Amino acid sequence: MNMLLLHHAALPVTDLERSKTFYREVLGLAEVPRAPFPFPGAWFALADGQRIHLIVSPGQTMRTGKGIDSRDGHFALRVASYREALEELGRKGYTPEADDELHRIKVDPHSVAGFPQMYLLDPDRNLIEINAEKLDL
Repeated sequence: MNMLLLHHAALPVTDLERSKTFYREVLGLAEVPRAPFPFPGAWFALADGQRIHLIVSPGQTMRTGKGIDSRDGHFALRVASYREALEELGRKGYTPEADDELHRIKVDPHSVAGFPQMYLLDPDRNLIEINAEKLDL
């Protein structure tokens, strides 16, 4: 097999409208047309054509009660500027000190991975990593 790219990541959600608002307004992703599946969901496009699929389904696996743990299952989004992403999230109420766990971010500007990282949760506690090629603080 010659794998070319990650086509999409599918995430379980419980409240589709709440999740669509998060991915559209917090992460700034564009919603795109979705195939006519017989269950609720939404698709969001990334710049390179890859997608995030939100899926509402009974019996789905959820991270109920789990906080930010970078060793747990997650997907990562690469941004052009770590600083700008951190500032934008801060303007939207996402900070390392936030009282509400769903607005708290974990920042690791000097990650052992070799590039700066931050982590946050979506409204259903799906874990999201945001990283950049280099630190620009």
